[in-house]
Amino acid sequence: MTYDCFIIDDEKLLADSTAEYFNLFGVKTAVAYSASECRDFFRENTAKLLLLDINLGDGSGFALCRELRETTEIPILFISARTSDDDKIVALSIGGDDYIQKPYSLAVLLAKVKAVLKRYGSREPAGYADGRLTVDFSARQVLVDQMPVKLTSLEFRLLAYLIQNAGRLISKRELFEKVWEDKFTGDGTLNVHIRKIREAIEPVPGNPEYIITVWGDGYKFMGRAQ
Repeated sequence: MTYDCFIIDDEKLLADSTAEYFNLFGVKTAVAYSASECRDFFRENTAKLLLLDINLGDGSGFALCRELRETTEIPILFISARTSDDDKIVALSIGGDDYIQKPYSLAVLLAKVKAVLKRYGSREPAGYADGRLTVDFSARQVLVDQMPVKLTSLEFRLLAYLIQNAGRLISKRELFEKVWEDKFTGDGTLNVHIRKIREAIEPVPGNPEYIITVWGDGYKFMGRAQ
């Protein structure tokens, strides 16, 4: 069975009430209270989006996220009562798409979840291919010479946005607004992600052919002749 949202949180009362609220407003939601229950869920079900707590009774949400990222690129929104900036940085660096502080407003969280579902659901099943590099937007898969390469969810979104605007100069501000949306970031963080994408897809990362830097302005994706 396919669910819109899957919540993994060992705070059963909060998880159940959140799922009940989401279901009431048409977001089909399932719940698990541990990492092991999450693994059991995915043996027979799929989900379009995950809400994942950092603290789980039988493990760490960080470890579970890393495990899930081996097989899926669906959006993962971390939910946690922890307030450390380090936790937020880790959550995003290992493939999380957002970090939501507890206690949260159910209405605000529902709006965010619907926005993410709409954004990913509206993507057209298209992509890019030039014989060497293949990017499938619908499968969220990247191949180089027919071999899969690993990008984080955020890195994939960056690459996809650049490809969708191929040949056009994309300012750093536009990338912050369109890819990060309400996340706080800076030039240094963006540069790190661009570097990791280049290391994954460029023939010579130090002399990029696909993602060109326009110094002081932003980036441009230049496709190869197909």
